[in-house]
Formats: sequence, C-alpha cells, structure tokens
Amino acid sequence: MSLSLQPYRLVLQWQAIATFAIAAVAGLWAGGHAALSALLGGVVSLSASAVYAFVLALSRPTTAGGTLGAMFRAEATKIVVILGEFWLVLATYKDIVLAAFFLAFVVTVLLNRMALLDRNS
Repeated sequence: MSLSLQPYRLVLQWQAIATFAIAAVAGLWAGGHAALSALLGGVVSLSASAVYAFVLALSRPTTAGGTLGAMFRAEATKIVVILGEFWLVLATYKDIVLAAFFLAFVVTVLLNRMALLDRNS
C-alpha cells in the first residue's frame, strides 16, 4: 500500500491561504494584535498538519493494519504538536486576540478534513 501525500500538500496550501485571509480581515477589524493572533492560530494548525504528513511519509506500511497504525501515530503526534503550540502561544503572547486566534485555528482544522474529499490522488 502506498500513501499519497498530494492531498495533504493541497490542504496545506488551502490552510495557508485561509490563514492569511483571516489575518487580513482580523487586522482590519481589530488591528495588528488581531492579525498576528490569527496568523498564530493558522500556524498552529498548519505546522501540526505538516508534522502529520511528515510522520505519515516516514512510515512505509505494507498492510492495511500498518497503514492504520501509521495514521494513528501521525494523528497522535499532531495532537501533541497542537497542545504544545497552544501552550507556547497562550503563555507567551499576552496581547493575543482569542477570537482571531481560535477562528483561524478552527477554520484551518476544518480545511484539513478536506483531504478526505480529494478524489484525484
């Protein structure tokens, strides 16, 4: 079995575009701290998605069970990255605009699910 990473590359592009769009709107809405907060929210999801794809690419499963195990390992790693980055951002950035941060994060996480709908890869 071979895992195609093309859907994940596409999703990373969508996530980056959404992050910048939300940051632009947040910046116009509430200023620089809101724009930076939205960028950070998107970066948390983007980097976690990149780590997921990287961990998945490292595995070379030969069975369906091996593929499932590789996906579980990648998802667990992604969750650890998200929790660590949440802690880092929320503990260090005192002027964070939570609405912008979490909106960008949630939108990019929802875009991550779009990889499941890509039938071309």
